[in-house]
Amino acid sequence: MVFYFSGTGNTKWVAGQIAEAIGEELLYIPDLIREGRYEFQVREGERIGFCFPTHGWQPPRIMRDFINRLVLKGYDDAFCWALTTCGDNTGECMTILNKDLTRKGLHADTLYSVIMPESYVCLPFMYTDTEEKAASKLAHAREQLPGIIATIKDCRKGIVSLEKGATPRLYSYVIGGYFNKRMITDKKFMVDADVCIKCGKCAKVCPVDNIAGTPPDWLHNGKCTCCLACYHHCPVHAINYGSITRRRGQYFCTVKSTH
Repeated sequence: MVFYFSGTGNTKWVAGQIAEAIGEELLYIPDLIREGRYEFQVREGERIGFCFPTHGWQPPRIMRDFINRLVLKGYDDAFCWALTTCGDNTGECMTILNKDLTRKGLHADTLYSVIMPESYVCLPFMYTDTEEKAASKLAHAREQLPGIIATIKDCRKGIVSLEKGATPRLYSYVIGGYFNKRMITDKKFMVDADVCIKCGKCAKVCPVDNIAGTPPDWLHNGKCTCCLACYHHCPVHAINYGSITRRRGQYFCTVKSTH
């Protein structure tokens, strides 16, 4: 089984490629949460995988909350792996993930990061990639995937291939700690009502059902992950995160399956 979370589609594409190639079920965490499904039986020979985007050099809060409630049965000898997508680097994201998994009696033995096009644009120095850079990242990801898939299919333990960056502890525990505690909020989202075409796409793509109505109204229910799915999928760029994104680009993954 492959548990995954994705906002703008990068992780969905990667996780989908892996799940299809190894012949295992792809499970979307927001759907599982909506259904209240936290208990799973691991079949003999089944692998356990976790795929998610790096958010502020840490696993997304929705991922950590799901793992905290996850109950797996029959996984004593199951191969466990994890993969995170990122725009640049991961810091100690996987260390944090494994600490969460340890509390559930699990440990991800094989770890990967895959660099994908940048989607976080809510800080002064953060922009979407140019078309050329995005294409280059996607091409490299395609080259990486066969090796990753082979490793997971063969249940090879101890493989760690992560882009941690120059100062991973600083990224994850200092900057990322502040970011994930203070800056994951829906309070800055706004909509230009005169631009909004009332298509409702933002509400449909929100993984945590935090948007209602057209023009959209953010519910401030504490569930927002700041994945920016609403911002990036808006067909007329009517949604912004404060004023900083008004002149920023939009991106969501449109890569088709290669299988």
